[in-house]
Amino acid sequence: MSRTWFITGANRGLGRAFTIAALDRGDRVVATARDPRSMADLTDDRLTVLPLDVRNRDRVITTVDRAFEVVGTIDVIVNNAGYGLVGAIEELTEAEIRDQMDTNFFGALWVSQAAVPHLRQQKSGHIVQISTVGAVGSLPLFGMYNASKWALEGFSAALADELRPLGISVTLAQMGGFDTDWAKSSMKFGTALPAYEDLRTAILGMPNYPDPSAPPAATDVDSEWAEPGPEVAAAELLLLVDMPNPPVRRIVGPGAHHMVTMALDQRRQDYLTDPEFTWPT
Repeated sequence: MSRTWFITGANRGLGRAFTIAALDRGDRVVATARDPRSMADLTDDRLTVLPLDVRNRDRVITTVDRAFEVVGTIDVIVNNAGYGLVGAIEELTEAEIRDQMDTNFFGALWVSQAAVPHLRQQKSGHIVQISTVGAVGSLPLFGMYNASKWALEGFSAALADELRPLGISVTLAQMGGFDTDWAKSSMKFGTALPAYEDLRTAILGMPNYPDPSAPPAATDVDSEWAEPGPEVAAAELLLLVDMPNPPVRRIVGPGAHHMVTMALDQRRQDYLTDPEFTWPT
């Protein structure tokens, strides 16, 4: 069955892979990017490219309304726009923190709010929030990225319950690691403080943050730790939207189930070792 998609952050990484996979299947796609020129190499009569900075709520509403105006019914909304921010909480500026939340959390919230009235009117639709296994646990130096995705999951789980009676599905796609620009040119870093040098070495394998302007380091493509390409995630997304009753949470990626299990086991252990509260006598 042919579908129509609305995909944010469609010019690179997972968003681009999602767009190409949908087009290859014969679907129609409204793809958004801050700079539409970055998608000029994708030419297809079933592709509509619109400029969008998801941090701007008014612009989001206008763009989503325009998308429905152009294509009529939209079956799948994919909130993919986002990026990684690395830094100890103390190392991050207010501007860096706000931009992370504005993009990863508020961007998806604004798109969801703008799309829901249209989906309610057509009595169908599927909102897919591109989340991460990091929304289940946490990792030092990734605290604000984790926070943005925990917030995404919080409102999206409630949204799923609100929209299910209306015939609309919401799924949190909890992604593992994929070979995209997420951990490369699109990642941003705080200002390194000496106090966290040992932690950076333990987590990142280097005492300082990498220079974003430096060329990417060579990787061993034959390594057993090599991450799968974004096309693997795109194939899983196609399977997800084909489900008659899609789940609220879907773990995607090699090793991702193991990471989620470890995070949940740690939280469960925290609660088991926490004595039950009693009023002081």
